Amino acid sequence: MENRTPLRFAVAQPLCVPRDVAANARTHAAAVRAARARVVLFPELSLTGYELNAPVVPVDDPRLTPLVEACAETGALALAGAPVAGDHIAMLAVTGAGVTVAYRKMWLGDVEARRFRPGDAPAVLDVDGWRVGLAICKDTGVAAHAARTAALGIDVYAAGVLESASDADVSDQRAHRIATAHRVWVAMASFAGSTGGGYTEAAGRSAIWSPKAEVYGRTGTEPGELLRASLD
Repeated sequence: MENRTPLRFAVAQPLCVPRDVAANARTHAAAVRAARARVVLFPELSLTGYELNAPVVPVDDPRLTPLVEACAETGALALAGAPVAGDHIAMLAVTGAGVTVAYRKMWLGDVEARRFRPGDAPAVLDVDGWRVGLAICKDTGVAAHAARTAALGIDVYAAGVLESASDADVSDQRAHRIATAHRVWVAMASFAGSTGGGYTEAAGRSAIWSPKAEVYGRTGTEPGELLRASLD
């Protein structure tokens, strides 16, 4: 689409308090305001931490109000991670109008599968004429997931992920493969700090890659960092 405007996109890795949705929603809201972007992407299970026994987060949960308000003020779409009814590991789409479940993780880890069910279909959001395909962590390592999502027509492949610091290069390898295969922007918001599931040191290093598989930019390893990009 030649006439569409560049998409202001940000990846954020906020500090996460285990199971404290209210505190995490406030931190997400601060990141949305700081990002000054149309889309702000957060890591896997960013609203609860990687706490696989955390209660589900309903879309009408009043604890999410600060994040909804931040999106209303800035005109942003926030893509945040949470467990949802089903049970699923999900990506929530938050705007000034409220919260919806945008995507349910299709490829689960073995431990995750003890509680959660896989989603049954890829998902794409239309944002100002840009087609944003959604993914969560292990999805990015499955070539068929990117292929099915790309087949829906996408410009951006956006994933919330969690990797340990020792596996920090995993996201790079996957993003390079996806961008090379499908010629799309790839954005990954990567958990930073520590969280459940044995992730005492998460990788951070959230990044955005161009359709030529080149690193557009990258954060460091500390919680609270974010990266902005203008996709065109």
